[in-house]
Amino acid sequence: MAVLRSTLSALGFALLLAGCVSSADCPPGALATGAAGEPAPEAGSGVAALPLQEGRQQMVVTANPLASEAAREILRKGGSALDAAIAATMVLTLVEPQSAGIGGGGFLLHYAGASQAVSAYEGRETAPAAAKPDRFLGPDGEPLAFEDAQSGGISVGVPGLLAMFALAHERHGRLPWRMLFQPAIALAESGFPISPRLHALLAEDAMLRQAPTAAGYFYMPDGTPRPEGEILRNPALARTLALIAEEGTDPFYRGAIAARMVAAVQTAWRHPGDLALGDLAAYEARAREALCGDYRRWRVCAPPPPSSGGVALLQILDLLEPYGLGRMAPESPEAVHLVAEASRLAFADRAAYLADADFVKVPVAGLLDEDYLEARGDGIHRACSMGPAAPGTPPDTVASALPPAGFEPVSTTQVSIVDRFGDAVSLTASIESAFGAHIMVDGFLLNNQLTDFGFRPIGDSGPVANRLEPGKRPRSSMTPTIVLDEHGRLAAVTGSPGGSSIIGYVAKALVAMLDWKLDPAAAAALPNFLNRNGPTELEADTPLVALAAELQRRGHDVRIATMTSGINSILVLPDGRLQGGGDPRRESAALGD
Repeated sequence: MAVLRSTLSALGFALLLAGCVSSADCPPGALATGAAGEPAPEAGSGVAALPLQEGRQQMVVTANPLASEAAREILRKGGSALDAAIAATMVLTLVEPQSAGIGGGGFLLHYAGASQAVSAYEGRETAPAAAKPDRFLGPDGEPLAFEDAQSGGISVGVPGLLAMFALAHERHGRLPWRMLFQPAIALAESGFPISPRLHALLAEDAMLRQAPTAAGYFYMPDGTPRPEGEILRNPALARTLALIAEEGTDPFYRGAIAARMVAAVQTAWRHPGDLALGDLAAYEARAREALCGDYRRWRVCAPPPPSSGGVALLQILDLLEPYGLGRMAPESPEAVHLVAEASRLAFADRAAYLADADFVKVPVAGLLDEDYLEARGDGIHRACSMGPAAPGTPPDTVASALPPAGFEPVSTTQVSIVDRFGDAVSLTASIESAFGAHIMVDGFLLNNQLTDFGFRPIGDSGPVANRLEPGKRPRSSMTPTIVLDEHGRLAAVTGSPGGSSIIGYVAKALVAMLDWKLDPAAAAALPNFLNRNGPTELEADTPLVALAAELQRRGHDVRIATMTSGINSILVLPDGRLQGGGDPRRESAALGD
């Protein structure tokens, strides 16, 4: 069946190139929504790639040079990829506080070179036991504005990152737990220079400067952000990390740190929440089976629910496989059109079905069923857009109520590591929005991950799958990804921050590296494009904006947008060499040995 689909699609694509498929072949009205004939926006010069790094034994790519240096230091001491990921993330808690840290959560994929096994670990935040589904509705019954809901105690979920690390370290660590915190402790004590990106985000954030503890740390007495390059010390975080290094996660989940987190949430400067000591003590990270699927000759693995990223990514790749994207130019309208159409089908299913599988029946097998996806793929037309897609009906399922479209922030961080033992880690971690809930405790910021739940608990046809419930994990888009070759050997490690755009960013990176044979640095710098079952989004100030008129002619509602991905990837070449490349839109750094 796959061969037949591929043959027919190749024939149809050839006909399209020959001009035999025209707008007359499109479904009625498909071209009516575009703005055909409007002049294309002016194209920019594109995003300059960071230098490609190579190594023979090990490679690290993170969102900050100081975090990459800490990870490489651990690797050079004989640490594993997992050890290095922990060390990097502790440093990111300090130097990239807007994106991630111990006050948040994440998803981690681990590849064991000796056994060729891929494991998934989940440290997604949970809702407090006292949480009610209407938490984010105002007195009038309407959803709060996202910016209003974000800041304060009601948005804070139980942090899961440390518990996930402890679980994974038991299985994949090589160095003692306490050693992994030393680089971050030393840096917190001596201080680090405020980066251009951190300074810019501080300048933009009107709410953070009102937060009592955080304001004193990040801002001058007159309310201006501390200047770029100033050495910022965080002795409170140094003490916190030293305690966790010596005593493990107990102080964080059951001891003094837990008590201070609970007090900060319950007496928050705005929207006091109901996080309790029992919520922290009851938290459990999960070891889950990685979600893997075939794309051409590769095996692509990503996390299962409550991340929506794995299912959506594998759907997109399966829907694209018949078209042979390798024969298309990376910035061609044909490629952008097909990726957008496959993505809108995946996002329609994501909205209907994906949530915490402990609370909602998530038909993962049905959503990835070959016959189901073949039928879904029939909706893709090579010449024109289908417009907004409806969810499908996978085998033995009925769609849940659809939540209204909501705002999804674009914070988060990506860590990609390969060690000398042949093991690899792809970690995506987050505190949700920039600076999380704007609540600082013991030197770190708390997450606002509960805003990843649907604000309206009831839709037109009943309860929303991703509604807030006590103890539930909100749906995520985090998509840390590991790719294997046909022999089960490591081929690539990738992932990105970016809210719900993560799925599109990772899909772009994989197509760029696997189909278009771009190196990791070039793949990250390639202009971003995606579709979340709405407008087809093209990255502003890049050559892609010149495609707007042609895509509109095909029926796409085109939007030009700033798309701040953070794609950090590693490729394993046939001779065993490692190539590492980071995203130039952030402060990524790749280091290899």
